[in-house]
This record gives sequence, structure tokens and C-alpha cells, in this order.
Amino acid sequence: MKFDNKEDIIQLTPLWKGERFENGRPKVPADILERMRKITLEEAWGPLWQNGYQFQFEGDFKIIHPEKTMVGRAVTAIMVPKRPDLHETLLNYGHQEEGRSGFFNQWVIDQLEEDDVVVVDMFDKIFKGTYIGGNLGTAISTRTKRGGAVIWGGIRDNQQVVEIDNINVYYRGSDPTAIEDVTMTGMNVPTRIGKAICLPGDVVLGTPAGVIFIPPHLAEEVVVRAEKSQVRDVFGFVRLREGAYTTAQIDSTWSVAMWEDFINWFNTDEAATEYRHLKWDEELEEAKKQNLNGPSSDVRL
Repeated sequence: MKFDNKEDIIQLTPLWKGERFENGRPKVPADILERMRKITLEEAWGPLWQNGYQFQFEGDFKIIHPEKTMVGRAVTAIMVPKRPDLHETLLNYGHQEEGRSGFFNQWVIDQLEEDDVVVVDMFDKIFKGTYIGGNLGTAISTRTKRGGAVIWGGIRDNQQVVEIDNINVYYRGSDPTAIEDVTMTGMNVPTRIGKAICLPGDVVLGTPAGVIFIPPHLAEEVVVRAEKSQVRDVFGFVRLREGAYTTAQIDSTWSVAMWEDFINWFNTDEAATEYRHLKWDEELEEAKKQNLNGPSSDVRL
């Protein structure tokens, strides 16, 4: 076996058609990541659920900075309980055949790029299961700039880690012990985090409610649908305050006349400026096909 194997990563992520890192990991564009920082957990969850991705969220974490949103590209790892023969084989392989230094967790952090998030299954180990402390937390901060870590296990040096402002860390518990009696069996492989699954290159969205893993080929769709929902809500609030529409009309499938009213507002109102990159041709055409001349009773998702 090989750690961080390019051929395996490409094989696991065939739906991604964009740029990749040298090791084959999908590289979702930085502008999509930046836009992702402005959406909510529920806005990301909706498109994933509707596309059949129903095991992408886990909320049972402690959070170093619960008030901050975390976004980045996943670098994954799997740790298992130590079995001496397997442990020595894999540790020696990494050192001798792949030229890695230090312990398994250091190998992963040495791979990090800007905007990355470490995603590690530590099989919920906390005592002697502290994947990072102050030193490795600082290394994550330096390498990722604004990423962080999702650890299904423990951390140590919380008083130091909490002082690192530019990253966030989601973890299961704290302990003063160092990491021991664990072996890494995979780097940049499919990884289970609680009830969720994460693949290398997934966009990790960390919120106060928990973490959701967004497949790279759906990242742009998730962002666009979230932004469209946001700006439609802005329009709806404006028209409701004006008394132009009822709440039933705003919350139902829009008529052609409502869509035309919205698009005119969207193109001219200052409140829509940051959303002007969005296009509405499909929505207007769909309304015309349905010949919707008045409000429908269908509630929009």
C-alpha cells in the first residue's frame, strides 16, 4: 500500500472535472471556498440531501471557536488501534520508502496546503488519542492560513490552541496525554467521521451546529443555490414590507410576473449588488413553461 496515492485519489473522485493538486486531490477554486463562508449549514445541506448525499453531516463535536465558520478542502486520514506488526510495518514503510519523518499525524500535517482542513478518524479515542496540541495546531495555522481540523478523537494544549485565531478545530474531547498506541492505515482515503463520510478534496463547512462535507463536484451548485435563496429572501422581505405580495405568494412557486418583478429589482437594487454574478434564465423559462400566471400553492424548498 501507499500513503496519499495519486492514482487511488483520482479513482475515488471521478465526478470532479476541475483542477487537482499534484497528488490528485480535487482543488475546488478559492472563490467557491470564499463564497461558501457566507452560507448556512441548512443552505448547504439541502442540495446535498436532494442529490442523495444523506450522510454528510456530523454535529457531535466540541469546537475551539464556536462563533467562527470554517471552510477548506479536506485532507483525510484514518487511525486505528495499535497492532505491533502492522504498526511497525507501516511506520517503517513511511520512513524508509516514502521519506517521511516523525509520527503518523505529522505526516498528514506536512501535506497541508493553503485552505486545507485535516479530517481524521481517531475512532473516538481521547486518552492517548490527542491528534494535535499547541505545536501541530500552530503548524496547521501556518500551512492552511484559514483552515483547521476535524478530529473524531482528542486534542491537547487547549489553552494554546484556543489562542490560534485563524483556524478552527472540531474535536471530541481533551486530554493532557500525548498521542500513543495508534497506527495510520490511510491518508487521503474515504474517512468516516461519526455518522458522516468524507473524501479527499471535499469542501469542509464547519458551523456552530457541526460539520458538513460537500463533494467537490457539488460545491459550486451548493453555493449558487444558497446564494439564490439568500437574495430571493432579501427581495421577499422588501416586497412584504411594501405590501406588494402576501407571505403565501412569496413562499410559493413564483408566477412569471413575480419573476419579472424580481429580476428587475435584482438588476437595479443596491441590495442585490453582491449577487449579480447569478443568472436567472432557467428559473424564468421554467415559470413560462408552466404558464404560471398567478401564485401556486406549491411551497418552494
